[in-house]
Amino acid sequence: MKKRVSLVAPFYNESGNVLEFFRRIAAVADSMPQYEFEVIAVNDGSRDQTWAELLEARTRFPGVHLVDLSRNFGKEAALTAGLDRAHGDAVVPIDSDLQHPPEVLEQMLAQWELGAEVVLAQRTDRVTDGKLQKLSATSFYRFHNRISNIQVPMDVGDFRLMDRRVVEALRQMPENHRFMKGLFAWVGFRTVTVPYIHSNRGAGTSSFNFWKLWNLALEGITSFSTAPLKIWTYLGLGVSALALLYATIIVLKTIVSGVDVPGYASLMAGIMFIGGVQLIGIGVLGEYVGRIYHEVKRRPVYLVREEHCNERINDAR
Repeated sequence: MKKRVSLVAPFYNESGNVLEFFRRIAAVADSMPQYEFEVIAVNDGSRDQTWAELLEARTRFPGVHLVDLSRNFGKEAALTAGLDRAHGDAVVPIDSDLQHPPEVLEQMLAQWELGAEVVLAQRTDRVTDGKLQKLSATSFYRFHNRISNIQVPMDVGDFRLMDRRVVEALRQMPENHRFMKGLFAWVGFRTVTVPYIHSNRGAGTSSFNFWKLWNLALEGITSFSTAPLKIWTYLGLGVSALALLYATIIVLKTIVSGVDVPGYASLMAGIMFIGGVQLIGIGVLGEYVGRIYHEVKRRPVYLVREEHCNERINDAR
């Protein structure tokens, strides 16, 4: 029997990219008849014509499994919905905006056949990113890998091939707040890397902005490291030591020179500094408590409004 390859593609406001995405996937599938391909397309609450175009694509490309979420749950939840429905021997999360070239699948499958259980697609350049995006991405990876025991590979996104056993391992993780890059790295398994050139978007603009990227970075840091909590413990000890040292100096100065009336400016500066440190520490603690609050409610990661099961994409013409 042919080995099945499942492609998991989240869609959010990708009207204009849908048909071209499936056309390129079908071309790759036709070039590798030794595999049976399926696409799990997850519509993550799009507000444009994405769902209508997905329904049209399914009539032209029968190998498509459509999942329409009840609202926008975010890319991590959409990926989870797709992975839950992927039955392939190999599973590949891939962006629907055509920035992940489907033609790289041939290299990834070749490495998988040689024994790799995870094949990472690593960007060779960031010419499609702005200066701020380049700087923030590099800074995040370096900071995350420095404070976390889980090392997230540089310049590697969700585009990767995973063996069936890797996907089964991911399904065992019950958390609601999901930083997929961290979860992918946490499970381990034998991993190799293939380079690829990140393409421009086929149509439209990215839905990610600075605020969403910032929240995703916070999710990644708090999901896989308690270092921020430890940092504020040591910072508190340092501030306490400085306060004790300053108090000792004042006592000695008073003994030697007599009573000294502290200045108003220095007093206010000290109060504001200590108050600021406390508030920041409470904020860091609040980030972790908030995530605990959301986890203990055990709400589902996503809800499905409508679903259409698939046939083989190799049958598409």
